[in-house]
Formats: sequence, structure tokens, C-alpha cells
Amino acid sequence: MNNEIALKTASYLLDIKAVKLNIETPFTWASGLKSPIYCDNRVTLSYHIIRTYIRESFVNIILDKFGSVDMIAGVATGGIPQGILVAQNLGVPFSYVRASAKSHGLTNKIEGIVHEGQSAVVIEDLVSTGKSSLNAVKALRDKGCNIKGMLAIFTYGLDIAKENFEKANCPLFTLTNYDILIKKALEEDYINSNDLQSLIKWRENPAEWGKNL
Repeated sequence: MNNEIALKTASYLLDIKAVKLNIETPFTWASGLKSPIYCDNRVTLSYHIIRTYIRESFVNIILDKFGSVDMIAGVATGGIPQGILVAQNLGVPFSYVRASAKSHGLTNKIEGIVHEGQSAVVIEDLVSTGKSSLNAVKALRDKGCNIKGMLAIFTYGLDIAKENFEKANCPLFTLTNYDILIKKALEEDYINSNDLQSLIKWRENPAEWGKNL
């Protein structure tokens, strides 16, 4: 991870409130997990400068880490707009992967044209446990795609996610992460030192952190 990009991305996310931090009234994830942080990277799409910065950063990472690719794939729904911007910049085809196959029509799980043997990089907006992101990777591999890796704007950096990506043999590169973001939040007075300690404890053990509320 490039430290300069990580810090600038974190600052952008905080400035536009794409990331919200609330220790006293934590957010509840779909899994039921209590979290002091909520990240909505779709907000970045409303800001031309930030949207462009993310696109250019993604493109530079792809060229540096993977070289040429045949296709960009997005993970529905947050990875779709980001992926389209990257694919347009690189001049390559784009497809996206649904969370589950449609129950009607063609019952597609993958939308767009995918050919066996195509090399692809998958774009995601954020990574928590990695389960849904890697579900998309598996769907593309099942179609014969050569997945070079995945890019995301943000990751919580949870141990389970690291394990899941390693098991799936899928390199993950992100623009910024949880540790950098909360340090940047302290530096820019979004939080105080007491908040920082609680946020660090959540990162160390999210399940236990929520039990103390």
C-alpha cells in the first residue's frame, strides 16, 4: 500500500463523510456485528476530484502490479461504478457479478460478456470479511477467468479477511485501510485520543467490543 495514497484517500473519505465514526451509538452490520464505523464509498461518486483520484489510483495499481488485463469486473453494487470508470480508462471490457443469480429472465449471476481464458482484475468498494467479494471471484473463475487480483477503496483489515483472501489465492490491494483512517481521523480532529483507543480495541476484536455496550 502506498502511504501517500492511503493518507490522501483516508482524508477524502473523512472530509465528505463517506466514513462515519460513532462509538456511543455504533452501527449494526447485516451480520449483526456492532461497529463504531460505517463506510459508504458510493458518496465518492458525487465528487469529481475524488472520483477521478480513485480511478487514477486504481489504474496505476493495476498497471504496476498486474500489467495488462483483458477485462475489469465489478462486484455488485458498490464495485460497479468504480469498475466501469477503470475499464473505460484502460479501454477494456467490463462485466459485473451479482450477489446471487437472478431468479427470472436469463438467471444470470455475471452480467456482461465473459470468455474463458480472459485475465481480469476485480473492483470492489470496500472489504469487510471478504466473503461477498470472493464469491464474485469464484463466479468468474468458474467461467474460466484468470483472476489476477482485487482492488478496493477501503478495507477494515480484519484477520478473517486476510485469511480468506490467502486461501482463495487472490491478491488484494486497497487504497487505504482502517488503521490509517482512524489515525488520520485523530490527526484531523474527527475523534479524540479516548475514541482512538476504543476504535483500536474494535479492530482487535469486533465481536467482543460490541458485548461491552
